[in-house]
Amino acid sequence: MNHIDTLKLWDTFLFLLINGMHAPFFDGFMAAVSEKIIWIPVYVSVLYVLIRSWKKEAIWLILLLILCIVISDQVSSGILKDLVKRLRPSHAENLKGLVHLVNGYTGGKYGFASSHAANAAGFAFLSSLIINRKIYTFSISAWAIIIMYSRVYLGVHYPLDILGGAVIGIIAALGCYWLIARFRPSLIKHESFYFIKRSTLIFPICILCLSFIGIIIYSAVQ
Repeated sequence: MNHIDTLKLWDTFLFLLINGMHAPFFDGFMAAVSEKIIWIPVYVSVLYVLIRSWKKEAIWLILLLILCIVISDQVSSGILKDLVKRLRPSHAENLKGLVHLVNGYTGGKYGFASSHAANAAGFAFLSSLIINRKIYTFSISAWAIIIMYSRVYLGVHYPLDILGGAVIGIIAALGCYWLIARFRPSLIKHESFYFIKRSTLIFPICILCLSFIGIIIYSAVQ
């Protein structure tokens, strides 16, 4: 057995371990967490922080966040999925009957790399570099990790799919941040880069917490 086969074996083992730890409450919770539309208020709240802090200059930061997500999504889904052609665990014949699926959701045919992981990691990493506050970095990082975990829980991605997506998102975020430093250095020398009002910063964190509370209540009553 070569190194690649060994890696795939451990990847499958870890997938089955995570996917196998399920319960009715978490089925609803993870399915909701994985829905991109759920997090629109969080994205909007981050844009609010940028606009409130950087005023008109925030347009450049917003465009870079959009660029980061577009790059992350296209590289992971538009390029790698069809290039690598690694079947999702939900479509793998050798795992038939072993994968716990929620509401029959199987995702597309191929899984490497996870666009959910790429988009979440890219947005979280770039926005935390821009906002540059520990409490925000911790909160948005926890959000991204839960989204990534949900994809394995739902049976549509192996852990390596998630890792690959996260790496793509982080690289995209670093590239976009380099563009800021290279072509608009005034943005990271702006006073908001070093000081954002607490009343402004608390808004996205409250929205994030309220979103999770809403998901928990929804999952509990299902």
